This record gives sequence, C-alpha cells and structure tokens, in this order.
Amino acid sequence: MTTKAGKINSSFANLVQQHKSALVISIKILIAVGILGYLIYATDYRNIISGIEQANLLLVGIALAFSFLNIYLQYYKWRITCNTFLGEFKKAKILISLFYGISAGIITPMRIGEYFGRAIVFKDKSLLQVTGATLVDKFFPLMVVAFLGSTASILFIHYYFETFVYITVSLFLVVFFLFYFFTLLMMNEKFWDSMIFSRLRKSNRFNKLLEKLKVFKRLDRRYLAKMLFVSFLFYCCFIFQFAVLVIAFSHHFDFLNYLWAGNLVIFVKSIIPPISFGELGIREGASVYFLSYMNESASVAFNASIFLFVINLLLPSIVGLVLLLKRNDA
Repeated sequence: MTTKAGKINSSFANLVQQHKSALVISIKILIAVGILGYLIYATDYRNIISGIEQANLLLVGIALAFSFLNIYLQYYKWRITCNTFLGEFKKAKILISLFYGISAGIITPMRIGEYFGRAIVFKDKSLLQVTGATLVDKFFPLMVVAFLGSTASILFIHYYFETFVYITVSLFLVVFFLFYFFTLLMMNEKFWDSMIFSRLRKSNRFNKLLEKLKVFKRLDRRYLAKMLFVSFLFYCCFIFQFAVLVIAFSHHFDFLNYLWAGNLVIFVKSIIPPISFGELGIREGASVYFLSYMNESASVAFNASIFLFVINLLLPSIVGLVLLLKRNDA
C-alpha cells in the first residue's frame, strides 16, 4: 500500500515538474514574442521586410560561413575542457555533447538546460562532473565579455554622454586592475586550494563533493591561457559576424563602429538574465538602442541581430535536436 502511494506521489511530482517546465518555456516564449512584437511595431515591419529584400546576400553568406568557425571554436574550447577535466578524448562524442547543450539551453530558464544537455552523452561521468566542467568552459567567454564589454561601455558613455575625461580614465583603471588581479588569482593554484578545497576538507558532509571537484586542481596556467585565447577568438568571431550583418543590411561600411556596437550588444545580453526564449528581444532591443547612436535605422539593427540569432543559435539548436531525436529512435 505504501509502495503504491509512493508511486502515485512520484508520478504526481513528475507531472507537476513537467507542467512547471512547460509553463516556464511558455512564459519565455510569450516574453520573446511580446518584446519582438513591440520592436517590430516600433520599427515598422515594412522597413524590416524591405531591408531583408535589399540585403547584400554575399555578406549575409559570409556571416553564415563564419557560424561554422563560431561552432568550431565552441567545440574546441569544450574539447580542451573535456580532455582536462573529464578525461574524455572522443571528438565526435564531445561535438554531439555541445549540440545537445545548445538545444537544451535555448528553451530553459537561465540556459540551465545546457548543463544537463551536455551530460547526456557522458554516461560514465556524473552530472556533477559534467556540470562543473561546463561551468568552467562557460566562465572564460563570460570573463572576456565582461572585460571587453565594460571597456566598450566606458567608451560609449564617454563619447555619447560626454563624461569628464578624468572619470573615464578612472573607470578604465578600475576595470583594468580588477581584471588583472583576478587573472593573477586564477593562475595561482593556492588560490583555488584556499578558496574551495581547504574549506570542503573541514566538512564531512562535503567529502564526496570534494572527490568530484578535485579535477579543478588541473586549472594550470597553460589551460587558463589556452582557454582565454580561444574564448577571445570566439568573441571576435561573434562581433565580426554582427558587424558584417549590419553592413549587409545598411550598405554602409562603418566597420569599427559596428564592432563597437557588437561589443555593447553582447555585454548587455550577458548581464541581463535570459528571461525570453533564446534571449530574443533583449539582443534586438540592445542592437536598436546602440546602433541608433551610430546613425543606423532600427530596421537595420533589428535585422542584423535577428539573423545573428538564427545563424548562431537557432540553426545549431535544430542540429542538436535532430541528433537527439535520432538518438532516441536508435
């Protein structure tokens, strides 16, 4: 009787969890539709359609071609982490794991599904190990975005809001020294030991957790330098695609300003919690805002950002979904 009641409670809990997930996804889609609807209304959909019809297809094709480089850099970065932390060296397995993560992350709050998605193929690894490796893998691009994005933001405030040069220089110094000292701490093995492992050793409750996290002691300087460099290339690829798409839709060649705008868009997208499906609306709103200061129309900004979403997130997530469906059919 007790077992039967337990099964009923378990089934009910699973049903509630499924409905809760569906509700969260529905809310994210509604938010995305709401924000995009407002932007389309404010921009005038006729200008958006006209901009797409008149776009430079060669440049759109170049941006699309660079999406393969974008994926490769993500894969290479994830492969370095898998080799180092998970002891996994099968390239196909690592690539599939990446695509699963992209597909799962696009529909879940705070892209939390990416951590579970990447773990699907690693049957011999614990979820905690894969989650920890994913956190480390995603930390480095975030660090690059934070540094370059904050720098671009200071310049934007200085030039478009005419702040005093002393304030600008002071902000630059603060950002530079914060990241400089943080990088030094990261490359110091004693820092990780004192911050994490020495504390966990004192608690019997976290002994098992400590065993799982010992892999983080492999954060040596070579690994850190390599990850920072690949993350920087990934970041450059992303803002290059954005700049090329803006040129494709605007037919203006203000490349450096468009790179600058791309920096700002990615920075804003990263610091604002992903409350909508695939961060739709946040990216487009930021693009419209920043490019308007650079004398570009709202339709150009909207088209560039929406195409960036399609080629860098939507298409890879479809690939991941197809691979996942094939896996389930097998």
